[in-house]
Amino acid sequence: MKGVILAGGTGSRLHPLTRITNKHLLPIFDRPMVTYAIEALVGAGVTEMMVVTGGTHAGEFLRLLGNGHEWGIDRLLYAYQEKPGGIAEALGLAQRFVEDDRVIVVLGDNIVEHSIRSCVERFQRQDKGARILLAEIENPEHLQHLGVPAFDGDRRLVKVVEKPSAPPSNYAVTGIYFYPASVFEVIPGLTPSGRGELEITDVNNWFISEGIMEYEVLKGFWGDAGESIDAYYAVNDFVRRHGANKP
Repeated sequence: MKGVILAGGTGSRLHPLTRITNKHLLPIFDRPMVTYAIEALVGAGVTEMMVVTGGTHAGEFLRLLGNGHEWGIDRLLYAYQEKPGGIAEALGLAQRFVEDDRVIVVLGDNIVEHSIRSCVERFQRQDKGARILLAEIENPEHLQHLGVPAFDGDRRLVKVVEKPSAPPSNYAVTGIYFYPASVFEVIPGLTPSGRGELEITDVNNWFISEGIMEYEVLKGFWGDAGESIDAYYAVNDFVRRHGANKP
């Protein structure tokens, strides 16, 4: 299985911090944010990965990570997204790297309290299709800024609704996605959203519509450190007190 860390975007929600660097290079507690995604993948047994980034600070990832060996990576590649085109477009840049393998995609600003190794193992045992990880969110106003899954009466996924005014559940789709190699056949058929980007929610909804999307709920803390300044400091404070990627 290959790992892809998406670390592009303008980071506008973290201005002015991101005027001088990529948001994924900002510190969370005692080290750069992106290293938590690397730690999560390596701890789950995924040691071949690609970092997809962009903007004017892309070279700083090479300076930080080098060949990846210091961080437990066996093989590390980089891809450059020339302009913000959405998460799905960024994933598409990893097609030649992933080839016919399965892939776990992690947004570089997502941080979890516990190891995702068991999630990876369950995906490896999955016969076909994709898998997403959910987090329980009690605050409905917070859910209005996230992707929220809707379920039928048998708790099967019906669709993911992006930034719903009336959230259909109290769960959020985290930025950790598991896909078969066929995901790269789905991406070219997507229609850009109103903001001109290829949305990962549309990818997930395609797999849901085909009846080949599984899900599970993360235990413990999940945080999106790139969501806002307040979220960034909330994630930082949690990691400082409790750590991340714990067994």
